[in-house]
Amino acid sequence: MAVTVENVETVLRSIINPDSKIDLMSSGSIKNLSVSDNNIQLEVVLGYPAKSQFQAIQDLVIAALKKIADVKNIQVTVSSNIVAHTVQRGVKLLPGVKNIIAVASGKGGVGKSTTAANLALALSAEGARVGILDADIYGPSLPMMLGINGRPQTKEENTIEPMEGHGLQASSIGFLVDQDSPMVWRGPMVTSALEQLLRQTRWRDLDYLIVDMPPGTGDIQLTLSQKVPVTGAVIVTTPQDIALLDARKGLKMFEKVGVPIIGIVENMSTYICPSCGHEEHVFGSGGGQKMCSDYNVDFLGSLPLNLSIREQSDAGCPTVVAEPNGAISQVYKQIARQVAIRIAGLAKDMSSKFPNIVIQNT
Repeated sequence: MAVTVENVETVLRSIINPDSKIDLMSSGSIKNLSVSDNNIQLEVVLGYPAKSQFQAIQDLVIAALKKIADVKNIQVTVSSNIVAHTVQRGVKLLPGVKNIIAVASGKGGVGKSTTAANLALALSAEGARVGILDADIYGPSLPMMLGINGRPQTKEENTIEPMEGHGLQASSIGFLVDQDSPMVWRGPMVTSALEQLLRQTRWRDLDYLIVDMPPGTGDIQLTLSQKVPVTGAVIVTTPQDIALLDARKGLKMFEKVGVPIIGIVENMSTYICPSCGHEEHVFGSGGGQKMCSDYNVDFLGSLPLNLSIREQSDAGCPTVVAEPNGAISQVYKQIARQVAIRIAGLAKDMSSKFPNIVIQNT
């Protein structure tokens, strides 16, 4: 096999990305391929953050290309380029934010906020610029979960600067009120507060904004799905029948308003006894996967019921930060990577490409 562009492309079609399960040519990841004097130079540009995978992908490509006869030098660089993707029709993108991911559940107590925080941190660990918005106006948990104290600053009128914790930009009503103050507000006040938090926070060049939704399918969910440019939604549930029943309602709500369902995360799937190692399906088993099968959506992964997850979140240092190389952190990172890969596969937003047409009377 001679060293030609055609032969190099043939080899690249045989290389399957271990994350996306798609070959590098079909996925459009190969850029600036050139062949000269038996030297090969190319770039692999991924549409999702995967800093931890760059070396493995580079090694995979070089090993495959070395099999071409008479090849001399091979130069391969691997990087990520995250772009904005389409949202609901008639809703404009948010300044400074490329993609908004809603993390939702049908009911409370399924670990949605913990999952949202760890997914945000996992995306950040892979090299993305990530923010997180606490949309639970009645029960904000983000300040404690990220260990952030103090009040946000205001540098321009009617704006606030995002707070920062563990590399994330964060906004929450919890930063603006005392911890013990109840939000005794009616629906319109709550939705107005959410929109102000979202639009008046000066997000700085985010690849992803994770929105930690309150449980249910009420005013806030409706406002978010109709007025906020949501790229996709992740549904968090437990295997328990009651939780699945409510999660199905949340899933159908997003479908009705045209927000893509990225997939389902099953939380508290199993409990492993720390003393004897016995594994028990406390809340049932297989519920999340069955729901995926019923609605033809992707199963993103499952997480155990583990004491350390709760302790680390309560201490303001979630699992992905507290134990970055631990087994549970690896699961969060795998789920986050799958979320980002599925977003990368959505249609790109082209609104910024259209020219502004101005009609004037002459």
